[in-house]
Order: sequence, then C-alpha cells, then structure tokens
Amino acid sequence: MALLKFGRNSDAEKPVNANLEAFLAGYSIEVMPRTAAKIADFRDLLPSGTRVYVAHIEGTPIEDMVATAKRLKGEGFEVMPHFPARIIADKATLADWINRYQGEADVKQALVLAGGVEKPYGDYSDSMQLLDSGLFDKAGFTDLHVAGHPEANKDIDPDGGRSNVNAALGWKQAFSERTDARMALATQFCFESGPVIDWVNDLAEMGIDIPVHIGIAGPAKLQTMIKFALACGVGPSLRVLQRRAKDVSKLLLPFEPTEILSELADHKAANPDFNIAKVHLFPLGGIKTGANWVTNNAGASGIPAAQQ
Repeated sequence: MALLKFGRNSDAEKPVNANLEAFLAGYSIEVMPRTAAKIADFRDLLPSGTRVYVAHIEGTPIEDMVATAKRLKGEGFEVMPHFPARIIADKATLADWINRYQGEADVKQALVLAGGVEKPYGDYSDSMQLLDSGLFDKAGFTDLHVAGHPEANKDIDPDGGRSNVNAALGWKQAFSERTDARMALATQFCFESGPVIDWVNDLAEMGIDIPVHIGIAGPAKLQTMIKFALACGVGPSLRVLQRRAKDVSKLLLPFEPTEILSELADHKAANPDFNIAKVHLFPLGGIKTGANWVTNNAGASGIPAAQQ
C-alpha cells in the first residue's frame, strides 16, 4: 500500500503518493528545437539540473540542435542530444557533431540510437556502430544512453520476438563494462505496468544490469496519445488506450500517466532492487502540460528552478 501525504504542489485536499514522489525524483524530459523555441524560459517549468533530451528528427539542421543544447545548458540544465545512427553519414560527420556539441554547448551526454529512418544515409545503421567508433569515449562523454524496448520492436524483430533486441542488449551490456561512461536504457513509452515489470525482471535474469530510465507519455488528449502510440509501434499495452476510447465519457479528458507510474512506484518501493532508476517523460501533450503534471506529483523535487 502506498503511503499518502499532502504535497506542497497539490491542492489542499489532494493526497500525494509518497512512492510516486520518490519515483519521479530526477526525472528527465524530451524536447525538439522547434518546440523548445516556444518556451520563453525552461526555468519556469523544470527543476534546476533536470536532464533534457534534445530529439533529433530527420531534417533538423545540426545548427538548430546545437543552438538548442547551448540555450538549455545556459539555463542550467543537463543536456542529452540524440545521435540517430541512420542520419549520420560517416565517422567524420559523427566527429563533427560531437565537437560542435562539446565546443559550443559543453555537452558530455548522448542518447545513441538507430533512429526512425528506414534507409540509412550512410555508413551507420545502429547505435552499436556509433558506440564502437570510440569517438564518444575519446571525447570524454560522461553519460551514454541507449534504447530499450519493453514491448519488443518490430523494426528490429519483424517476427515480434526478441532475439535481435536481446542480442543487441548483450552487446550493450559488454560495452557498458569497458566504457568509462555511465550508461542507461531509455525506453519507448507504454501504458501498462505489467509488461514493464516483466521486462525489467527478464533483463536481470539475462544479466543485463544497465539502469532503466522508463519512458512515459505525458498527459495528452486521448486521440493524440493513440496517434503517437500507433506511430511509435507501442505494443500490447496500447489496449489501455483502446479500452478508454470505448468510454464516451472519457473521450474528451486528457490521458494522464498517474496509474502506470503509481503502480511502478509502488513496485519499486516494495522491491528496492528493481532496476528502474529514473522516469523519462515524453511530453506528447506539450512541454508545459507535461512539466506541470510532474510539478503537481513530484513534491519538492519537482519544483521548477524559478520557484526554488
């Protein structure tokens, strides 16, 4: 049973789940250059030092990515830009991106992933090739995150299994043991706690001890959530949204991640060795909406920098 208390960021009569507060501490959030440009000052929304992933969507100029990283760093946040393998032409381009991020924005963190492009631009098709280049270690990157898939990934395993995903995880585990960088598995979002718990437990049985940063979709309209879930290949937990869509009374209400996060938080509290270390928020309903939801549920650790 979760402990309940009254939180400073909630309404006077709204009980806050103490386990959820602890689970949300140190959460991260994701932005794109075009969405970041709409925010006057992130210090009005995020706790000081929050890790902000900068998503690199195909077609976004590297100049825009670096400028966004520089701006966020200047406002006091930890910045982790995406390095999507399939849009990086060659080793020289990878080296250039690393040098730009470091030289102009003092970036020492990266989310290294294959990317959603079907046909690679050049020499790289997966995150392992980028890691194996040695360039991140040579540049002294302190944190390297890679993708995790609690509900498998049909782009990697078309048959719906996990053989290729698990082989990649084995490689990443071995890499984590030879790099000086801290590693984590940043996952795709899903909507049901059961598959996540089973997947994290399966990782432990496989000998994968890279900490998991669980991806969660921030509050959004149900139609928006379903659109993104289908586009991103969310697996069986999509049924949570499908069930809700059948309830006419809830169609116009925003879908919030309270239930799944509370269940995961309670499981973590009861099982301290459970290997979810952090929460990563995909702000599908907007950055302000997502950040405000965390502020109202994370207690003191969720207070925006401007209010501290």
